[in-house]
Amino acid sequence: MTNTPPTVLTWTKSSYSGGNNDCLEVAHGTANALPVRDSKHPTGPTLTIPHTAWTTFITSVKTTELA
Repeated sequence: MTNTPPTVLTWTKSSYSGGNNDCLEVAHGTANALPVRDSKHPTGPTLTIPHTAWTTFITSVKTTELA
């Protein structure tokens, strides 16, 4: 995990979020990976996920939703 300063990146919440700060936020600020953080702790640590792993994760979530 890294602690990327929140002012450097633009964070986006999921459109499925209820707006209660109980979701993940993703920033599209790097070429090879996506920083992810807990919306309840915006100044806390971030998890940096490679683009290929993120794509696999999103595909899996969408497949699970359809099942």
